[in-house]
Amino acid sequence: MEIVLITGMSGSGKSVALRALEDSGFYCVDNLPPELLIPFIELENGQKEERVAIAIDVRSANSLPLMPGQLQVLESRGYKITSIFLDASSDTLLRRYSESRRRHPLSGSKATEGELALTESIEYERELLSRLREKSHIIDTSFLRAPQLQSYVKSLITSTSAKLTLVFESFGFKRGLPIDADYVFDVRMLPNPHYENALRALTGKDEPVQKFLENYPDVKLMQSHITNFIEHWLPALEKDHRNYITVAIGCTGGQHRSVYLVEQLSQHFSANWLTLKRHRELDSK
Repeated sequence: MEIVLITGMSGSGKSVALRALEDSGFYCVDNLPPELLIPFIELENGQKEERVAIAIDVRSANSLPLMPGQLQVLESRGYKITSIFLDASSDTLLRRYSESRRRHPLSGSKATEGELALTESIEYERELLSRLREKSHIIDTSFLRAPQLQSYVKSLITSTSAKLTLVFESFGFKRGLPIDADYVFDVRMLPNPHYENALRALTGKDEPVQKFLENYPDVKLMQSHITNFIEHWLPALEKDHRNYITVAIGCTGGQHRSVYLVEQLSQHFSANWLTLKRHRELDSK
């Protein structure tokens, strides 16, 4: 049975992710109490259910500490669980709650000893979910539209059979660091196509930009350094039972240099590893 566990911050898009899995043929359950996780999986397995997706979040705050142990029990029984944690910056979550006028599930709950301000509720939620976050593949939804998040989730599910999946992600520093990155490489010192009028509106996927960057030895040197670093440490990461490694490449705007390098790196590593590509700034348009 294929099992996907969706967790994450309130307001980060768990409902959107669950709908993507439902569209992909999963039997989906939202807000399952953690203490029911093992009985539910065993029940569905007995009924020969092939694909199950479960969303568990901070609404089950009192029993969340049970989750790591529950997952260990299921793994010891031979179940393979893909855990996806949806996250977003605190500023993004504050804006989403302000726009929707929804109440945070921890605001005024018994677990918080009284009424919490929204900012305090978000930080307390991060603390409660920290152990689940450590065990999951993280998707930063701060700049993602719903269709793009659905696409990301579906691409992850298709890669679950691989021992280790490499995710290459481009981004722009002007919008902040991606919070889902395991490794971040800054390439802002490389020649910038933005200052060429003919290239400004193009991206690192376009041939004129690629040819421009390929003319500079420093670009090739940077690509070589990143490649060598990843190739050196991948075997150790795989031995550490890592399922996903996210490598983020950042330039100023996330349009030219970082996009170009993500395209080149993903093409290189796809020969031996399952790779996924993300372009944060391009995908969010």
